[in-house]
Amino acid sequence: MDDQVVTLHFLQDSPRVAVVTLNRPASKNAINQAMIDGLHRVFDELSENPETGAVIMTGQGGNFAAGADIGELCERGAQASLQGINSRLFYRIEQFRLPVIAAICGYALGGGCELSLACDIRIAGDNTKMGQPEVTLGIIPGAGATWRLPRIVGMGIAREMILTGCIFDAAQCHRTGLVNHVVADDEVFSMACALANTICRQPPMAIQLAKQALNQSVRSSPEAGMAFESIAQAVLFESVEKKARMTAFLNRQHKSSALD
Repeated sequence: MDDQVVTLHFLQDSPRVAVVTLNRPASKNAINQAMIDGLHRVFDELSENPETGAVIMTGQGGNFAAGADIGELCERGAQASLQGINSRLFYRIEQFRLPVIAAICGYALGGGCELSLACDIRIAGDNTKMGQPEVTLGIIPGAGATWRLPRIVGMGIAREMILTGCIFDAAQCHRTGLVNHVVADDEVFSMACALANTICRQPPMAIQLAKQALNQSVRSSPEAGMAFESIAQAVLFESVEKKARMTAFLNRQHKSSALD
């Protein structure tokens, strides 16, 4: 519904692609408690939908999310911080079984930047601005940037962004690896859709286990990562989809050789 601060719909021509839209355009999609609750509701719904293959996260009104709602943030005390209101949601999105693609236009600052960091792939428009300006308000990033950002851009760039509160333009975001691609603003969503459709054409079990293996790799030792990877591969080696796809590949190769 249009009056909801978070909406969910599926692409008409690609029904396996879910689109989650932050819908507070008057406040540049600032993240408030209602939006947090709405995102939990949406991911509850997606968790129960086995037909979904990929998720696109975007914002209404020309911005991704300009940060947390400062009015609400100003009223929060130590107890609210310890509850991890935003960080628990973003961790849930990061660990969600399916790939999540952030389609970013305009501002993705503070909590909005942290939300994008929890996504698997980030596509930015050429007018995108991203950053972690929390120190300018007397706080620090509290929803994952202090540990996700160094994994993505390296510790040096993460220190610069967080300690200065500087804002990066689209070119800087791409150069540092903060985003995967930069395209014209009006092409961001179509590129996200193209990537989502490519993912949806792959075997679902392989995609889900690949994401789990990647997540495992950044929170465990190399030995644990290797063990998880081997177990996941063992599961896939016995799958019907693996046998069907490899057989089809060999058949195509055989036909090509015969024609040559």
